[in-house]
Amino acid sequence: MTTTAHLTREDSAVPARSTAVSRLAALGRAELALLTRSRAALITAFLVPAVTAFSMRGMVKSLDLGGTGLSIATVLLPGSLGLALFFSVYSNLVGVYVTRRESLVLKRLRTGEVRDWEIFAGGALPALMLALVQSVLLIIGLTVVLDAPAPAAPHLLVLGLLIGVALLVAAGALTAAVTRTAESAQLTFLPFWLLSMVGSGMFVPREVLPGVMADISAWLPFSPVMDLLRGAWTGDLGVMDQARPVLAALAWTGVAALGVRQWFRWSPRH
Repeated sequence: MTTTAHLTREDSAVPARSTAVSRLAALGRAELALLTRSRAALITAFLVPAVTAFSMRGMVKSLDLGGTGLSIATVLLPGSLGLALFFSVYSNLVGVYVTRRESLVLKRLRTGEVRDWEIFAGGALPALMLALVQSVLLIIGLTVVLDAPAPAAPHLLVLGLLIGVALLVAAGALTAAVTRTAESAQLTFLPFWLLSMVGSGMFVPREVLPGVMADISAWLPFSPVMDLLRGAWTGDLGVMDQARPVLAALAWTGVAALGVRQWFRWSPRH
């Protein structure tokens, strides 16, 4: 009886093995606490997309949208959501992954039960929450200001946001892989952001670009996401037209993920 009781007490003292959900939740809580302490990150994520969207209104009005089937609202609303994803997810996570790597946090996490994908996903959870809140606020605010209709295909809005988030998390990790310091992370996100701003149709639809430029821009990584977001309001994407951007965005996400697996370093870069 004594031996049995002793073994029972020993067995009960063995700590339970953590699950992927519990590990993700713990990483997410830790990153959320750090994010709420960074006023600069919160201000950038919340104010920049809103201010940019309103400042772009005059420029969009000057575009010749005749024959494109687009309006000021169907350009500004998807464009502001795309911009919000970039600042809430992409630019934010580049800094997060680089900072955690340089401070040896990522290296220490890998010595435990946490898997590599959990490190990236857990670190991204607060950014995803921020993107969701920002998107809701932008949709409500711009709908009222522009007197815009509700999305004609709301499922494309949800699909575009989800795929956009996945793409930008992978792109953020890949950019962090080639970023040496936390200070340089403030610059290394710019090329992809500017390329997407100009070529992916955020505020200048590809329909108004010259033929060759429009064809090239259609193959940029973020262009499929903008096609889905814009199609949510226009409602003019058929089944095949919806499948093409989904497959293209998933392909780009896979390419970025493979790049992360190949080149991401878990120790500080020197």
